[in-house]
Amino acid sequence: MTTLHITVGDREQLREKTLQFVEDAKAGQQSDHDEKNVIQFGSYSDLVDSLTPLRLELIQAIADREPESMREAARLVDRDVSDVHSDLKQLEVLGLLQLEDGGPSGAMQPVVPFDRIEMHIDYPLVDSPDTTPASA
Repeated sequence: MTTLHITVGDREQLREKTLQFVEDAKAGQQSDHDEKNVIQFGSYSDLVDSLTPLRLELIQAIADREPESMREAARLVDRDVSDVHSDLKQLEVLGLLQLEDGGPSGAMQPVVPFDRIEMHIDYPLVDSPDTTPASA
């Protein structure tokens, strides 16, 4: 089973993890990231803007029904083809799906390469001491 892990964290933390992953790879060391597919958003707002309910419905329909084209994917969710095309392109950029050459017809086939998506969201309700502005 292939799981996509979606997280929300600050960009500096993501940068540090990425640099550590690169250093581990250069040194020939295995890392936990080697076994995980991870997409990290910089903020909760970024996540919500990118993974709208309509886009999540589209991902689910593609995973369930494996349409052979963007047009067929649009029919599955009863949406306009141009809107679905735009969403598919955005989801491809994010790494949530792939658009593969559909063969002789030339249609691009949307493919979800994951069996499961897990979202890990840290949503602090109180500012930590590190982020609280200094009193004047």
